[in-house]
Amino acid sequence: MSEQENKHKQRQQKLKESVDARIEAAQEEKGILLVLTGNGKGKSTSGFGTVARAVGHGKRAAVVQFIKGTWECGERNLLEKAGVDFYVMGTGFTWETQDKEKDIAAAAEAWESAEKLLADDTIDCVMLDELTYMVSYHYLDVDRVIQALNNRPTMQHVIITGRACHRKLIDLADTVSEVKPIKHAFEAGIKAQVGFDY
Repeated sequence: MSEQENKHKQRQQKLKESVDARIEAAQEEKGILLVLTGNGKGKSTSGFGTVARAVGHGKRAAVVQFIKGTWECGERNLLEKAGVDFYVMGTGFTWETQDKEKDIAAAAEAWESAEKLLADDTIDCVMLDELTYMVSYHYLDVDRVIQALNNRPTMQHVIITGRACHRKLIDLADTVSEVKPIKHAFEAGIKAQVGFDY
């Protein structure tokens, strides 16, 4: 074995020992609260990937969609066939409705569905797609949201997506990922496309 190969093997062995020690130390099992936030593209897509992973392992999942209710959703088309229940805030984008009272009522109705899911111990994974907007627009009370998250079944995983996530939700979360924009096709005048953007 060459000197270079030996050094590589030693580095990899140290890395393995470090990873193994971290795996050994992480023994608690509980439902994870995952927040996917930031201004970049891909938050909902990542959340749907996690839902698909859960379903692929035989878990029950459900999705509550805030904001995007009037758009066709490719993920919904696929995941409903796999037994995932969807609850959709039917008003769509708030800048389209321009009716705050209607949006608040629709958000409250969608949140009631979310609260039922967050109290159902037969649901292993709940995705609250674009929930952050409902809190930042003050359509939903952040403390009511936190109460439902805190009281959910011990092993239930929850995914929250959307920009500008409230600090209280970030503090409560087990894992937070921020999606940062570097470039976006839309900024270059390329329209959103079926099967890629939605």
